[in-house]
Parts: sequence; structure tokens; C-alpha cells
Amino acid sequence: MRALCLYAGPLARRHIEQDGLLPQAICTIPGAAGGPKGLILGPLDRFIFGDWLTHSTRSVHLVGASIGAWRMATACLSDPVAAFAQLEHDYIRQHYELKPGEKRPGAAQVSELFGQNLKAFYAGRIQEVLQHARYRLHIVTARGRHILAREQRWRTPVGYLGALLSNTVQRKALGAWLERVVFSTQDAALPFASSDYRTRQVRLSEANFSQALQASCSIPFVLQAVHDIAGAPPGAYWDGGLTDYHLHLNYAGAAQPKGLVLYPHFQKAVVPGWLDKHLGWRHKATPFLDTMLLLAPNPEWVKTLPNGKLPDRSDFTHYGQDLAGRVKAWSAATRASVQLAEEFEAWLRHPDPGQLQAI
Repeated sequence: MRALCLYAGPLARRHIEQDGLLPQAICTIPGAAGGPKGLILGPLDRFIFGDWLTHSTRSVHLVGASIGAWRMATACLSDPVAAFAQLEHDYIRQHYELKPGEKRPGAAQVSELFGQNLKAFYAGRIQEVLQHARYRLHIVTARGRHILAREQRWRTPVGYLGALLSNTVQRKALGAWLERVVFSTQDAALPFASSDYRTRQVRLSEANFSQALQASCSIPFVLQAVHDIAGAPPGAYWDGGLTDYHLHLNYAGAAQPKGLVLYPHFQKAVVPGWLDKHLGWRHKATPFLDTMLLLAPNPEWVKTLPNGKLPDRSDFTHYGQDLAGRVKAWSAATRASVQLAEEFEAWLRHPDPGQLQAI
């Protein structure tokens, strides 16, 4: 059974039909939020950043939210193959001991341990990320506004209820509660047009790197918000997936750069925000994705993985304190996903447009 499906926007398809696909054509790579689902992309990440993309000389913009931000920051390290292997190892084995009477760890405990792990992962290497010769990193976060400007016991649940209701009416209305704040390296311009949603851009620096990256991974009520990030507007910052779950951004409308968007993803649908997960009418492709080539696992192949699905956050509850059981299942899934990278590498040798499905 084939593991990999390839989906292309109309402009990406036209380019591949005429010129095939060379690494020099790629200008932007997104990394979606989605927690453990991102583990399935490890072998693709190692091949793309450790091999294929090294044959290009152009600058490439890496845009990430949540685990996608962690992946894209890791791509900027000097030995990305080893770094991605370490990310996979550390993520699979993360574990939070429960206190007596607890059914799940508290947000403060998760935030503290997760923050320590992030700092240890990039210790002494932040400048590798910030000063990469070719990669421009953009970390997406969600900054609370008005009632969500500070995380508080009662205000925060009320604020997110308001955000949920507003978003259901109109995605842009979510901007009254949360704004997109993007932390970018080297004063790089955003690789997408941002008129679709309330957006700010902040320079990513040594002083705010750890804060910004942890904020981008801080799921409300699971982790605590990160407050008052250095160099950024004051307030509470949460998971970038809240505003941009799968980074359904206006890449085609960007003033610069011009090129294709290569998107290793864990599904075909590019869902705009986390609150849109159950709003199926917002899962369809738009002209924003016209320049995109999306790589995703075949849903039938996914059924052959442990538990018949991708690793996901429900596994933390399913396996509970059985760390060994979860490690075994997730490790088996990541080993199987080597097939995704092998099939993409084979397709690149002979880029067959006939294998491209509409995005």
C-alpha cells in the first residue's frame, strides 16, 4: 500500500507539469500545530532538510505553530538530521507524573517541565536558529486581547467561550479575542499576506526565543499562557494553533517571496484555526493555497498504524501512566513513517504530475 499522497494547488501543478520539482523552487515550508500528529513527519523532515533542500541556494521561509514551530526551529540547527531524531526521541518520551488524586497533570506542572525541556534542547544553539544562512523562521503565537489579555481563573474560560462563539459566526471576528503575533528572524518579511486576520510581527531574538517558542506550544488549560514576551506587546500568549491551526495562510498573495510552498502535513485538509476543527465548511481549499504542494499520509495507510490512527493527544489519556505502552505505539508509528520519505524521494526522481491530486 502506498503511504504518501500528494496534493497540489493549480499554480503548483502547472509548475510541476512544466519544470518538475527542484529544491530551488521552494520558497516557504509551513509546520502545522497538531501535537503528537507531527511525529509522523519526522522522516520527511530529515530527508527534506537534511538532504533534498541542501541542494538549493535560495532563502526559505519556515512558518510554524505549536509542534510545527518546534519542528521548523529544529530545521535551522546545524545538523538537522540529528536534531530531528532528538526531537522525536524527546517528544515520544515526555511524561508527567500525577500527584495523588489527579487525573491529569496541572497546567503549571506541564508548563514548567515543558519549558525546561525546550531550553535544554536549544541550549547554546539559539544563535544557530537566529542566524541561519538561508532559513528565515517565523513562530506563530496567539496573543489574548481584552478579557484574554491576562490568564486568570475565571476570565480565561469566559474569554474562550466568547472566542468560540465569535469564531463560529465569522473567523475574522476571532480577532476581537486573539490576534496573530509572528516572531521572525533577521527582520524577514512575512511570506504571506496578512490582511485576512489581525496580525502583528515581532523580531525573534535570543532574549525572546524560548518564550516565543513555548508560547506557540501552550495549549489553553493544558499549559499556562506565557506573559509579556520580551520585545513584544504585553499580554498573555498562547498556542499559535488557536489562530492558525494548519497555517491556512495567504501564501499566494505574498509580495515576496515568489515560489512554491512545500507542506509536509498529516492530512489533506488545511484547517484555518483550532476552533474551526468541527466547522467542516472551513476545511476546503482556497486560492491562498494555489502555490502549495502538500504531502500527507494516505488515510488507508494510517489505518495500519498502532490503534489504527496517527499518534494524538488522546493517547496521553488512553495510556495514562503506561509510558512504555505509549512509547511503543508512537515509536512503531514513526518507524512506519519512513515509507513517506522514501516515496517522496522516489517521486522527486521522476515527478509525475499524474500522481498529484487537487488540494
